[in-house]
Amino acid sequence: MPWKHGLRTLKPGKAWKDNNGTLHSALWMRYPDADKTRYNIVWEDDPASQAPFDNRFYWGRQLDGTLISRSLTDVNVVDEDGKAVNDLITGKQMVTLGLKSIAIAQAKTEAAALLAPYDWYVTRKAEKSTAIPSSITTYRDAVRTSCANIETAINAVDTHAKFMALYDTPMDSQDPPQPTGNAPINDWPDAI
Repeated sequence: MPWKHGLRTLKPGKAWKDNNGTLHSALWMRYPDADKTRYNIVWEDDPASQAPFDNRFYWGRQLDGTLISRSLTDVNVVDEDGKAVNDLITGKQMVTLGLKSIAIAQAKTEAAALLAPYDWYVTRKAEKSTAIPSSITTYRDAVRTSCANIETAINAVDTHAKFMALYDTPMDSQDPPQPTGNAPINDWPDAI
């Protein structure tokens, strides 16, 4: 939120007049704290209802600022009377995918993208019986193992906080901190 003088919002880099008619230069932000206090310039934090949030994990905020968490599990869609909402084409009840289902689908998509450049080796082996180089086989196995490990980690979480922790990149204690590895949700083998 901005700096304020009474109810007035002050714009950085812009001159302004206070209630006594005193003109303050565009450099007013450089005032020492004592001068800001003397001229009744205060910083107001955003209300909780306007604070940013990570939309990967939250739908939004309630009026009181409380975050609305996305569900970890799939949720059946119902109308305001609690009756199932069916898909018009399939006739089956509609489902809102939970965070776990979305993350698993993303991991499988990532694995497929990592495997795709080497699929031609498999096709060549099937068509011509030409051996697949061991480095390619090792890499493809590592991708599948990583995908299975990521899926296991996702399925193991039982709270929203644990799910969000899957996206945390480990950091060292240097200043500034440096990454020491990949987030558990993004722990793929290096390409060959």
